[in-house]
Amino acid sequence: MTDHIDNNEATEQESMLDALNSVQEIHIGDTVQGEILKIQDNKQAIVGIIGGGVEGVIPNNELSAAPFEDVTEIVNVGDVVDLVVIKEIKDKENGSYLLSKRRIDAKQVWEKIQKDFEEGTIIEAPVKEVVKGGLVVDAGVRGFVPASMVDVHFVDDFSSYKGKTLAFKIMEIEPSENRLILSHKAVLQAENELKKKEIMQNLTEGEMVKGKVARLTNFGAFIDLGGVDGLVHISQISYEHVKNPADVLKVGEEVDVKVLSVDEETGRISLSIKDTLPGPWDNIEERAAVGSVLDGTVKRLTSFGAFVEVFPGVEGLVHISQISHNHIATPHEVLSEGQEIKVKVLDVNPNDQRLSLSIKALEEKPYQEAKEETTDYEVPESDTGFTLGDILGDQLSDITSDTEDAEEEK
Repeated sequence: MTDHIDNNEATEQESMLDALNSVQEIHIGDTVQGEILKIQDNKQAIVGIIGGGVEGVIPNNELSAAPFEDVTEIVNVGDVVDLVVIKEIKDKENGSYLLSKRRIDAKQVWEKIQKDFEEGTIIEAPVKEVVKGGLVVDAGVRGFVPASMVDVHFVDDFSSYKGKTLAFKIMEIEPSENRLILSHKAVLQAENELKKKEIMQNLTEGEMVKGKVARLTNFGAFIDLGGVDGLVHISQISYEHVKNPADVLKVGEEVDVKVLSVDEETGRISLSIKDTLPGPWDNIEERAAVGSVLDGTVKRLTSFGAFVEVFPGVEGLVHISQISHNHIATPHEVLSEGQEIKVKVLDVNPNDQRLSLSIKALEEKPYQEAKEETTDYEVPESDTGFTLGDILGDQLSDITSDTEDAEEEK
């Protein structure tokens, strides 16, 4: 009987020793597991630290990084959760240690974000705030999107982004400083590149396509072809001279364009609007028939004549010999660039796109006085009854006598 009692005592002592040995030492910063024992006033949770033999408390602000109204949205009695030990509590009424679920969750989030960053994974997160300089997003931890990384185009007002869930590329990460920099622009740029490559592969030089005016510059217009922009140089907008693309085009306007060239290496697409319009020389023989009189503008002056525009994109030559009835050394003597004049069509050559024009054909030839004819004075015989010999007879006789006398003296 005594041996039996001794055995029971020995067993109990061994169990107590095992229990004491199983109690782990707890240090600040340790990760522990805890069972939710009680929730107090919807403000904090009392936890039994598994293997620690002690209790701890999770205050409201250490339950979750995400906002919540009720503690039961985060934990409930009986839940077993991972926690990190923040510090030891001197007043042990509600437990021996201050614990955090939020920090352990954040640690796990940072580990996942670090992995996503290393693998180049695109993440999604809702925009929580619009602040000066960019956007604040909830990626499990606080992330920041600088204004320059929000969109591919300049954005003046970010208010429309609040509440939206967007895709982001992780640009910079530093868990020790809770620093997470994200970019939505980088995602859009990558998507645009894929779309651009696909569209460019399907474009053929010479084909006609539709697009929308995306941007206007002083040198041309960028046309959106459905995800990729092509350039219509200012010289390819119209057959007429265009000083500023904004004079003839508007952003958002739908236009027909012809594909001039596609360079996949540089990503450049050259387009033309004017090549989709009727040619300026179409039906020119009817519009500028030989003998017709047209209004024109002097475009260029050369040493041999003047080029005059009679229709948009149609110029004809007034040769220097057809400028004036009067002799001129250069066209600059009577004409100036930009001058409005009338011209007469002398010849039309649609194949070579040539027009021969004349200015002087529409002007009256100036009056020139007839030159006086030089004639010998002659007195008609019928008027005088004397011949020229009769009139000069005595004079001729005197000249003859003088000549004979001179010969005798010799």
